[in-house]
Amino acid sequence: MRDTPPVKDIEINSKTTLSELSSQFSYTGGFVASKVSTATSIISDMLNEDCTKFLSFPADIMATGTRGLIRQFVESDKIDVLVTTCGTLDHDIARVLSDYYHGDFMMDDKQLREKGVNRLGNVLVPDDSYGVPIENWIQPILSELYEKEKRWAPWKIWNKLGLRLAEEANGSESLLAVCAKKGIKVFVPGPTDGAVGSQLWMFWQTNKDFTLDILEEEHELSDIVHDAKSTGAIMVGGGISKHHTIWWNQFRDGLDYAVQVTTAPEWDGSLSGARVREAVSWGKVRPKARRITVEGDATVLLPLILGPLL
Repeated sequence: MRDTPPVKDIEINSKTTLSELSSQFSYTGGFVASKVSTATSIISDMLNEDCTKFLSFPADIMATGTRGLIRQFVESDKIDVLVTTCGTLDHDIARVLSDYYHGDFMMDDKQLREKGVNRLGNVLVPDDSYGVPIENWIQPILSELYEKEKRWAPWKIWNKLGLRLAEEANGSESLLAVCAKKGIKVFVPGPTDGAVGSQLWMFWQTNKDFTLDILEEEHELSDIVHDAKSTGAIMVGGGISKHHTIWWNQFRDGLDYAVQVTTAPEWDGSLSGARVREAVSWGKVRPKARRITVEGDATVLLPLILGPLL
């Protein structure tokens, strides 16, 4: 086995930096630690080349402090395109307007419902921090947008919401606000699947010529992919956000770089569980692409993977 490096021990202390820890992970041999280091290395290559960089993720992590890391990574000009779900819009707006709270996985859900509190894992989302504040905030904005245009590509609406969030007292904490300021397009392929989507539907009830032009949005994403010299993606979990990212990249023969973080097992056949190597068979990741799937909780792994690059 002399053709492979020997396993070495980790040595850390109170002064060890994330970059130093990541470097040590590269020679530990096992198990997920070495994958974390590889993921950081792949993303570093993405950042140092003329590469269009995608970040896809589900909404749940936006309900946690991990939102701050994603915002910081975007604000540092390390991402070009975001692909996510409607819940990301919901949580970003709600957390600018109000607070979420610490909870526990084992709390009594029946009691929580009686108190008007929703549980997202071990995060608590009171009713008065979510639905009504979003409705009260967004409906006047939709009226203003409607006066200007009747037909909107969804990403343009999210941009306008981001600019308005930037004006709020806690606007500096908003991911949408940072994306709007940076001119980074946010694509939500399932725009009606959440609180913001429901507000769009409610607005449409009295303004039937208000239209979401989803195909215009798809055309915009197509242009981004086809104009790219190379593409890379950081994909958290799976679902529609991951699929939309790799789907469009198949039309340029696949991603050149791919990093996925997931907790899902491969044997259930889900997209969340599908390792990025499977996407090679579909032409969504190139055979020679630098790629890795890192198994574990994104709220733990993303700081370890992205932290050394900030």
